[in-house]
Amino acid sequence: MNYRHAFHAGNFADVIKHIVLARILTYLQDKPGAFRVIDTHAGAGLYDLESDEARRGGEWLTGIARLMQARLSNETAALTKPYLDIVRAFNPKGELKAYPGSPLIARGLLRPQDRLVACELEPKARKALIDVLRRDEQARVVDLDGWMALPAFVPPKERRGLVLIDPPFEAKNEFERLGEAFSEAFAKWPTGIYVIWYPAKSRRATDTLAQLVARLAAAAKPPGKCLRLEFSAAPQLDGAALTSTGLLIVNPPYTLHGELKTILPELEMPLGQGGAARFRLEVPRP
Repeated sequence: MNYRHAFHAGNFADVIKHIVLARILTYLQDKPGAFRVIDTHAGAGLYDLESDEARRGGEWLTGIARLMQARLSNETAALTKPYLDIVRAFNPKGELKAYPGSPLIARGLLRPQDRLVACELEPKARKALIDVLRRDEQARVVDLDGWMALPAFVPPKERRGLVLIDPPFEAKNEFERLGEAFSEAFAKWPTGIYVIWYPAKSRRATDTLAQLVARLAAAAKPPGKCLRLEFSAAPQLDGAALTSTGLLIVNPPYTLHGELKTILPELEMPLGQGGAARFRLEVPRP
């Protein structure tokens, strides 16, 4: 994909991913015990929407900008509020000029007892992430390849938390690497919550990954659950820019399925490109 996130920050895929991330972390806040967030491919943390990269693609204009202008029902507005409040905190004058990436969305939902580990190998992105999280005692930036970090950092000492796996998909074998790394990590921590992001460009690759993840979850003791979400802002065409995104959520909070059934229909119009968007929300078969 050659997925440099500065070109895509705040696009429809970020919106979907970060709404799900915020809903899970909001759920984890309900119990007093500490939790940990492990972000395996964290990126730069904060993205300038006035940069040349962001202006060139302009993808945030059909993503977060549209959502912030959308008229939502009271229920959906309440469910998306934790996420949108964090975005607004980085844009205090009401103009969209910056977009927080996954580590800053997660950081915004940590309580004093919670912790964040953010892994980033690319030097410029890592430096930017260190700068934005400097002197933050609850967040640690690690100079480590996400595929190595994934099995190394689980289970966390808190025994509660979430692992976000959001690789750049620049290598041809990224789906295979993702499946292998998840398998190794899940064997060590089968009760953790995992959120796996992927570009929904190849039906064969995405179905194979979903079946693998669902099979591993079902075989755990006790058996885990898996939820599959795919959202298409427009039909995905071969060789075209990404218009379909996917998430696999392993051990999702019991509230998440119902929340997404409320939220997602209200995103079809604002996030659609050339027409209404479409989504599928299902429990994949092993």
